[in-house]
Amino acid sequence: MKPFELSYSNGCEAAAKSKFDIAVQQYDVAIALKPDYHEAWYNRGIALVELGRREDAIASYDAAVAIKADKHEAWYNRGIELVALGRYGDAIKSYDQAIATKPDKDEAWYNRACAHALNGQAEEALRDLQRALELNKREYHSLAKSDNDFKHLKADKRFKALFAG
Repeated sequence: MKPFELSYSNGCEAAAKSKFDIAVQQYDVAIALKPDYHEAWYNRGIALVELGRREDAIASYDAAVAIKADKHEAWYNRGIELVALGRYGDAIKSYDQAIATKPDKDEAWYNRACAHALNGQAEEALRDLQRALELNKREYHSLAKSDNDFKHLKADKRFKALFAG
């Protein structure tokens, strides 16, 4: 096994044991040895989220997509962290990239709908929510009705119409 593969593997093993600080250290070693290893950047981002280091996680996701632009998981996870930071416009752009790369990624459609709703963009939120429901009605039918992200839309007849019938 090559040294960077060993460090990456050790990082994955540490993350699986919820030792996220060690995981980040091991991913850092792997990245130092092979800076273009997008999976190490991506998994480093996941470990950083677990450590509560959202900005650092976003930077890791940025590095992953700079290497592999179609890494939809990194775009999606980046969006989640940006929403958590209240940066809805930036989150929407991340979800745009996730959807452009993987158009059937229902969770990206749903979360982009949430980001639009939180950003005060009702039309866009309803459009994306409709698409999420088309892709996975079972998952989002009850979730959307109880999701606080849509609190300003719940009285809207268009929102109600998505759940009629």
